[in-house]
Amino acid sequence: MNKFDIGLDKNPANYTPLSPITFIERAAAVYPQRLATVHGAMRLTWSEQYRRVRQLASMLARNGIGKGDTVAVMLPNTPPMVDAHFGVPMTGAVLNTLNTRLDAESIAFMLNHGEAKAVIVDREFSGVMQAALGMIGRDLLVIDVDDPEYTGPGQRIGKLEYKPFIAQGDADYPWQNPDDEWNAIGLNYTSGTTGDPKGVVVHHRGAYLNAVSNIITWSMPRHPVYLWTLPLFHCNGWCFPWTVAAQAGVNVCLRKVEAKAIWDAIREHKVTHYCGAPIVHSLIINAPAELRQGVEHKVSAMVAGAAPPAAMIQGMEEIGFDLTHVYGLTEVYGPAAVCEKQEDWANKDIGERARLNARQGIRYVLQDAVTVLNPETMEQVPADGETIGEIMFRGNITMKGYLKNEKTTQAAFAGGWFHTGDLGVIHPDGYIKIKDRSKDIIISGGENISSVEVEDVLYRHPAVLVAAVVAMPNEKWGETPCAFVELKPGAQVTDQELVAHCKEHLAGFKVPRAVVFDTLPKTATGKIQKFELRQRAGSVKAIDV
Repeated sequence: MNKFDIGLDKNPANYTPLSPITFIERAAAVYPQRLATVHGAMRLTWSEQYRRVRQLASMLARNGIGKGDTVAVMLPNTPPMVDAHFGVPMTGAVLNTLNTRLDAESIAFMLNHGEAKAVIVDREFSGVMQAALGMIGRDLLVIDVDDPEYTGPGQRIGKLEYKPFIAQGDADYPWQNPDDEWNAIGLNYTSGTTGDPKGVVVHHRGAYLNAVSNIITWSMPRHPVYLWTLPLFHCNGWCFPWTVAAQAGVNVCLRKVEAKAIWDAIREHKVTHYCGAPIVHSLIINAPAELRQGVEHKVSAMVAGAAPPAAMIQGMEEIGFDLTHVYGLTEVYGPAAVCEKQEDWANKDIGERARLNARQGIRYVLQDAVTVLNPETMEQVPADGETIGEIMFRGNITMKGYLKNEKTTQAAFAGGWFHTGDLGVIHPDGYIKIKDRSKDIIISGGENISSVEVEDVLYRHPAVLVAAVVAMPNEKWGETPCAFVELKPGAQVTDQELVAHCKEHLAGFKVPRAVVFDTLPKTATGKIQKFELRQRAGSVKAIDV
């Protein structure tokens, strides 16, 4: 035995399993009277927020929920969703946040696959939840949330209602840390952009480390005011429920992502931070100028979910928002890489700054590694910005694996790295950049075309709000690019004009052979559902380019 191990064992005085639920206890102890949560007329301090989550935990425990059980929630960004991120794991149970845009069949699959014992559902989603419950063939504890801020259709479908349910709970519930930080804290099903949802199991250790990494990455000060534009069901809100608690900040809840609601919240509550996919930032940038009046304080924004076009990054700078570009997947708790800005970038013109900031960057501080490897040899590709390989992660901010799917888990971790399925390059400065998803590369006449590259050019056109490029069948070339485009309100442009625009910036074989103007299908997190567009592209007629 090593001399540094003799008589130097772990004990309660020198070792505690890491868990992000400890952050709320500290916030309540140190800042009991500081504002914690805002929702409509509701205001909760950190001491009140802590009491609520302990009451929730105690009531779940009274109803038989304990270690290893699954509690599903189908909620918008409201206080009960914040509660669940602490109250559920306080019982030792695992939180399964359900995508609120999914159909009943998908929800039923997740409830059964995850073996949920209880579900908390907002009245807005009672219809789809009731249909899902009718498909699963077993009884669950159903707790309805009747949010006073919601005035639309929907009814209560369970025997319990959230507010009186937690009111019966013990505000001094004696919760404990997990006995092992490797214990699961969350079950997150992939968004289904491929049509093949997998149950991603994440642990207390990873959630803790990513919550802290968010603070470091963003240089987030004490008491941030955080606006919930990012769905809390997506990767547990990128771990930000726990991040906000760690910094004793303010959760500003937002039921729906709408430009007016966002700008009103930023102005009224002096929001300092928010996150979202590129579509969210585009919504903010393109909002009417009158909505932006009266916002003079600094706002920090974080973008992920897809490679943001340079035009969007430039637009954020022009309205004075400080944008941080992060990258990750559900399997790495949301963001686990960041395009960290260098001091000398400030001296470059805005176009070059946008190009540099559009890269996915380097690893999060508490992640071990992110790089680009040849998936066949598992060797790192040259840092030349040209050689394409697969982006891979390794470290503590990586999932346990896929629930009940050992074969897929082993494939995802082959060679000791997590395989993202994203194709990218390493630039000479070590920063990585996505070129495409492996399934989204267009192979035309034997040449690889990056759909991301073509999309970036489309976004530079002033009329384009959203763009997505997929492969369409071609008898001569095998595949050619097909562009699906959403225009900005009031904007007009023809397909031939967009093709001409692309010709100015792309090699001829990369120019879209078809342009379709339509509303693009998206997941609740703003990701464009390319699998659906690929199906549409099969019947699209090519144009003369």
